[in-house]
Amino acid sequence: MIGLSNPHSPEDMPPPPEPPPSHAPRLAARIFAEGGWLQSGHDLEHRPQQETMARAVAAAMRDDEPLLFEAGTGVGKSLAYLLPGIIHAVDQSRQLVVSTHTIALQEQLEKKDIPHCRGIFSSRPELKKYADFKSAVLVGKSNYLCTTRLAAALKDKHELFSTPEHDELRRIAEWADTSRDGLRHELNPPPSPDVWEMVNADSSACARKYCDCEKCFYQRARARIAKANLIIVNHALLFALINAGGAREKGGATRGILFPDDFVVLDEAHTVPGVATDHFGMRLSSYGVDRMLKYLYNPKNKRGLLVKLRAPLETLQLVSDAIEAAHQFFSHIAERVLAQRAIVRVREPGIAEPWLNPPLQALIKAVRTYADKFDDNGEAGRAREELLEQYRKLNTCLSTLRDFLKLSDDESVYWVERTGRRHTIVTLRNAPIDIAPALRETLLERNTSVLFTSATLAMGGAIEPFQQRIGATGVRWAVEKSPFDFERHMRVFAATDIPLPSPKDARLALDALIDYLRHCTLRVPGGSLVLFTSYADMRAAAQALARDFTDHARPFLMQGDGRSRTELARLMREAGNAILFGTDSFWTGIDVPGPALSQVVITRLPFEVPTHPVLEARAEWIRNRGGNPFNELTLPDALIKFRQGVGRLIRTAADRGVVTLLDSRLHAKTYGRLFLECLPQRRVTRMTRENRDDAFLPFE
Repeated sequence: MIGLSNPHSPEDMPPPPEPPPSHAPRLAARIFAEGGWLQSGHDLEHRPQQETMARAVAAAMRDDEPLLFEAGTGVGKSLAYLLPGIIHAVDQSRQLVVSTHTIALQEQLEKKDIPHCRGIFSSRPELKKYADFKSAVLVGKSNYLCTTRLAAALKDKHELFSTPEHDELRRIAEWADTSRDGLRHELNPPPSPDVWEMVNADSSACARKYCDCEKCFYQRARARIAKANLIIVNHALLFALINAGGAREKGGATRGILFPDDFVVLDEAHTVPGVATDHFGMRLSSYGVDRMLKYLYNPKNKRGLLVKLRAPLETLQLVSDAIEAAHQFFSHIAERVLAQRAIVRVREPGIAEPWLNPPLQALIKAVRTYADKFDDNGEAGRAREELLEQYRKLNTCLSTLRDFLKLSDDESVYWVERTGRRHTIVTLRNAPIDIAPALRETLLERNTSVLFTSATLAMGGAIEPFQQRIGATGVRWAVEKSPFDFERHMRVFAATDIPLPSPKDARLALDALIDYLRHCTLRVPGGSLVLFTSYADMRAAAQALARDFTDHARPFLMQGDGRSRTELARLMREAGNAILFGTDSFWTGIDVPGPALSQVVITRLPFEVPTHPVLEARAEWIRNRGGNPFNELTLPDALIKFRQGVGRLIRTAADRGVVTLLDSRLHAKTYGRLFLECLPQRRVTRMTRENRDDAFLPFE
């Protein structure tokens, strides 16, 4: 064998150049110190907790080390990681990726915190070089319009769309002429999903070799991302991109997580294990398979990509066969498995016959054969790329089906569920039982700094459970409590005479709960956020109390009335004395400062019922290791959610209000003290229906 020799031994090779120094630790100390630039130049109070956090973050970034940091409400964690992070990014020509969970925090970062950072940098000669940092918001490719695909769709509209859809295509084209960013959410009303699928950027046809980088919205956004020092993303997209390869795909063993040589901040990090579990699993739905196949060819309207590319009739028939087989396959699961319950765990292989596999195999072969008939250049090259992309999607679908029917991964849990507004979509799912190994590999072993931060990482005063959950055992951590004066600004009341939740006394407990809600919400002049753990309880309480709220001129808002969480929070802020009922997602991320949110009512301790397949499988996994699922899983999760719910009340130093707890288990169960110890105000006034007129004393 003849090979190429290396004339230089490793000893002779020059060492890699030293990275430029990071000034983040030195400058962060001067910015956040007592009497420092933040306090003296911007008339902001010195927060020792914020200074501690900023110093720790700057050191971790400099040393490319992970860090867990719990920062209570009011610490000012956004500036504590943004200012050192931007300095470090500019100094070392690296990218800082900040990932959040809620839209509210993304908007705060983009519209408030980033301009604030520019102002701080501009105010000091020592910081002016950082004032021109570039920032960008990263969203998924499918959210962007591709002008190249739009032009192709307009040209081939008769082969792609039925006549009624031509008007929708024309509407999108007219909007594109005036749109700045070409993002789907800017188009009102939203575009038709079928038409948007043919013109969005999530396709191999949207690529630099085919698109005019000055005109294509996605290519322009991609150029902004490439030049940005700071990139804002959400957790869902972050983990979707990591799962697709992230920096590993782009650079092999390159340091970095999403982009080569980047470093990452995960804000609202308490949500990371759940989001990661969702995205490191598998999902295949009847709706998605149907859309994928009809993108190729829709037998009803005789249109689709294969029609546009003049594919033979035999290939079109193969698509029709696959559509029919998919319908048979998913209908069988709906009728035989999901008839009684919306979610069913799959424990044994062979939940259904592999009716879809042979038609998919035949179609995959035909699509690849037809793709190979096209040249690599020009229009033919783009057609070939599109066909190969569909070939890869079909292959992924087939391999996913095979894996699911075989339950091939022993370390995952499998289930089927009915989803969609009408619960008519059948979805095959799996997820890792233990998410820690995946997070350790994709986040903590990438030789770069990753900051996990939230107001609630500790569970019952200990951060170790969260460390274990994310595979970060041994990683440095710190906790800084809120600087707010909870002793003066928060009052806590707990009802002790509501019957404990049980099937036997369910009606009695609900009646008592409704009675307390009427009393406590109408007694507080400002707004009240009422947090439920059950949709059924929330609807029953709403039905019983809506008239009372109307009679007392109190605006009533409820999750599930067709308005988004963001919209409901806005209406609550504007009303000033509204009563908002919410469940699951309303325990976190709602930000309503001032008297508009003067009371948080927690109707039940937020224990997850371990009937969902993922929770059930994790409980079994813990039990098989000799552990206690309640102590290791159920209780820690409930404590974090409880802390999040209580944290909705005091959002600024001037806020004041009451927390009302309507679950008797706080006093009747031994674990109740752990919840009480989570409260930032430790004085709790107990009340009953007999004494509550005198005991329940909210702020006037």
